[in-house]
Amino acid sequence: MSPLARFLLLRLLLIPLTLLVVTATLMGLLTAVPPQVRALLYLPKRALDNVFELNMDELRQVTDRYIQLHHLEDPFPVQYADWVVSVFTHGGGYSPTAKGDVFDALLRRTPVTAELTLYSLLTFIPLGIVSGLRAGWKPGGFLDKCFRIGAYIATSLPPFITALVLLGIFYVFLGWFPPGRLGTAFSQEVLSPKFHLFTGLMTIDSLLNGRLDIFIDSVRHLVLPVVTVSLLYWATLSRIVRSTIINERRKEYLTAARARGIPEKRLLWRHALRNVLSPALSSSALAAASLFTGIFMIEIIFDLKGVADLVVHASSVGLDVPIAMGFSVYAICIILVIMFVLDVLRAILDPRSREGIIYDHTR
Repeated sequence: MSPLARFLLLRLLLIPLTLLVVTATLMGLLTAVPPQVRALLYLPKRALDNVFELNMDELRQVTDRYIQLHHLEDPFPVQYADWVVSVFTHGGGYSPTAKGDVFDALLRRTPVTAELTLYSLLTFIPLGIVSGLRAGWKPGGFLDKCFRIGAYIATSLPPFITALVLLGIFYVFLGWFPPGRLGTAFSQEVLSPKFHLFTGLMTIDSLLNGRLDIFIDSVRHLVLPVVTVSLLYWATLSRIVRSTIINERRKEYLTAARARGIPEKRLLWRHALRNVLSPALSSSALAAASLFTGIFMIEIIFDLKGVADLVVHASSVGLDVPIAMGFSVYAICIILVIMFVLDVLRAILDPRSREGIIYDHTR
């Protein structure tokens, strides 16, 4: 088996092992909460509103019924085994917060989060690589100084502060980019039977339905959250690329190429770029993983009803174990898939992986 194949096989084997360790640990922590507290989540809303009017005996009878119905007092191994079965048979189990199967509720909200993540990745990865390359190719120059100032500002401001500043300028003052996913009129049209949802991504579905006006409106609503999310990750990625290219430009193969009269642009984009892509993709993999599960505050500020809406609501009403467990599996799977795809790209683009160097370092 080639070193590249062994490298990819190792990555694939780590996926189920990671899922097992994380979900077992999380279930152990969640089941440590008294079952009487968890049982309150299963009460109907009307009964939950009147829970403080019940005497202790009535409250105990009600909670005991839900404890028995949902097996909340079973030992940890039994509850974990039941949950694993529910993942494959009942969509992650019933969530009292979502009033349905966990994975169905998460998947309904995924397109909103996925759309924001996708366009953020398409924004900060190419910008981070290009700006880092251009700044680091001539360190100390005017372009490098401008880049360092911009990166310093981007990393100094917390994302929620950036979001509020952008909203104040471009929505409140200028009225250009409103929050939400669509305007009120277009939101009603999207819910009509005439509009077909193919992917759930509004920018794509609007074009597939031939509605350029809805596409433009969806882009207007995406501009501010995408810029807010991208700024911090752009600064981090471009700094890594800049540091890498500064070290790369001093290497002998570039010195020899200059001696042969090869133009600087060709040296940068045809020779040095390939060696910079490996650390850039590694940083992008970590950024993509944290971005997909870490943009909840941005979704809330810009009123995007994505996964954050469900998770935050579940956290605010109590300890919804099915949502917590389902979201952990959901997030881990997405993170591992993103990192696996970028690992494959890195292994293909970096010649050292084909020679077994990357595999040797993982042992």
